[in-house]
Amino acid sequence: MDAGYLKPKKLSFPGEDSGHSWLSMLIDAYYIVDKGIAGAIETEVKKGKKLACGKGCSSCCVTHKTIPVYPLELVGISWYVTEKIFGPGREVLNKQLKYHKEDGPCPFLVEGSCLLHPMRPISCRQFIVFGKSCAEGEDPYYTRREDVLSLVKKHVDRAFFIMLPFYRVEKKSERLEAIKSGAVHKMVRLLHACNWKSLSDKMDGFDRQNPDRAGHD
Repeated sequence: MDAGYLKPKKLSFPGEDSGHSWLSMLIDAYYIVDKGIAGAIETEVKKGKKLACGKGCSSCCVTHKTIPVYPLELVGISWYVTEKIFGPGREVLNKQLKYHKEDGPCPFLVEGSCLLHPMRPISCRQFIVFGKSCAEGEDPYYTRREDVLSLVKKHVDRAFFIMLPFYRVEKKSERLEAIKSGAVHKMVRLLHACNWKSLSDKMDGFDRQNPDRAGHD
């Protein structure tokens, strides 16, 4: 079993909060979701289920074409990809973003690994499969729904509650209503349909301004 799922660690980017007011709320939100997922997985394992997901498995990154992503998550993705991903994979990722097609695999999947993994969206974080590994081209949500982890709604709602001030929904009562009514989900976009070429252009601009960092870990 991948212990990373059961013992999630809170993301940390020392010194970055001062320049990015949104970062702490996104990190807190992801940690809440990760802890909820860890608890849900532990419950299922105690029932005798075996976790199928693990390092090296990228089936859902290839088969899923309707991955929900929210504006604050997109801000996090843009920042992380532009300023935190370096090394050999950066050039490959840049090219994939530049020529991404909606019907292709996730543009952040490079040689079977998610380069975005620490900052991946909530929808990706909570798609967990038990039992056997996914067959090629299989989406177990439709083929064997009983093997897919149920939504950790309480934790996801708490995560959105934390993120809502980013959208200028700051009062507690308004945030609770936005979650209860589902209004928060009207902001959702599909990851594959986003204009990722613009992120590739942003990476190019960053690399031109920081030539000493491009290509290095």
